[in-house]
Amino acid sequence: MTTKLDHAFQAIDAANARDPNMDEGKPANLLYGQRMTEQQQHLFPQASDALRIACRGQHIERWLLPRDAYPMDRAGYLQWRQEQGRRHADRIAGIMADAGYDQDDIAQARKMLTKQGLKRDAEVQALEDVICFTFIRWYLGDFMAAIPDEKMDRIIQKTAAKMSPEGRARALEEFPMPEALARHFRQ
Repeated sequence: MTTKLDHAFQAIDAANARDPNMDEGKPANLLYGQRMTEQQQHLFPQASDALRIACRGQHIERWLLPRDAYPMDRAGYLQWRQEQGRRHADRIAGIMADAGYDQDDIAQARKMLTKQGLKRDAEVQALEDVICFTFIRWYLGDFMAAIPDEKMDRIIQKTAAKMSPEGRARALEEFPMPEALARHFRQ
């Protein structure tokens, strides 16, 4: 029997399978969503469906709004990210409605995807921890190779600051890192 969650995941995966950008031979956003689900199951195995769906769909159809559609400065980046969050939330809300989820679950997923209540809402924070773990586990190495060393310390500091105290402690346990970076996870 197919569940509402199965329907939502199938719709998200079908959308992300159209990503023209490839990563390890797969559409990049499809792979990203699968990695997010893997980390969610690792960190929050008892997660609500809304959190599971928000994790899987966090970058749904991200390629449709390229970064260079906005000014290539800090303000442009923040505008682009905010618009991506809104677009992702709208798309996921439609998928959840089609799958039969009620308005409360849809509103919670929307809240997570637009990061409303970060540090105040447990599920919004859980999504952020999953995002950070996914970044550290699969994307940080390539990112470090492309970013000057003098900027990395600040990027790691910002990443750690977004995480919950429990998430930072788990990151220290699970990821070997030099003391220069580990110190940010102890704060």
